[in-house]
Amino acid sequence: MRRALFPASFNPIHRGHCDIAERASHLFDEVVLGVFSNPAKSFVFPQEQRVDLARQALAHVENITVQPYGGLTVDFAKEIGAIVIVRGLRVFSDFELEFRMALANNRLAPDIEIVCLMAREQHMHLASSTIVEIASLGGDISSMVPKPVEEALLAYFDKMGHDEP
Repeated sequence: MRRALFPASFNPIHRGHCDIAERASHLFDEVVLGVFSNPAKSFVFPQEQRVDLARQALAHVENITVQPYGGLTVDFAKEIGAIVIVRGLRVFSDFELEFRMALANNRLAPDIEIVCLMAREQHMHLASSTIVEIASLGGDISSMVPKPVEEALLAYFDKMGHDEP
């Protein structure tokens, strides 16, 4: 079985992430969407909620599963038996970062390949941080994220607005 790991923080998951995951699901027998937790980074949603939102967003794809993880990505890839780590590329700066990470991961786990999929043109502008900022300012994010994510972000910022003095 050819299992691939698609790791990210998915903070939150958006249509670009979903597109990369769905396309990877056609290339590999199974794709594990690894939802990364990093205590040093601040997230809009806790890891459990990001996992749940990713599961909802990709429930229609049979060979995609979603799992939380922490620590080194290559260690998690080994733990789940992945032979490939899938990454998405949007812009040139993504390539530089992904290239450096691929070299480091190859040094740590030479038996795990790195496969980068180009973002589709309609998703190249999507970044979770941009989506969060737009949502925080009351902008329309419906074309950028799956419905459950849109609802969760709206509820999050609605609650924040009501909790402020």
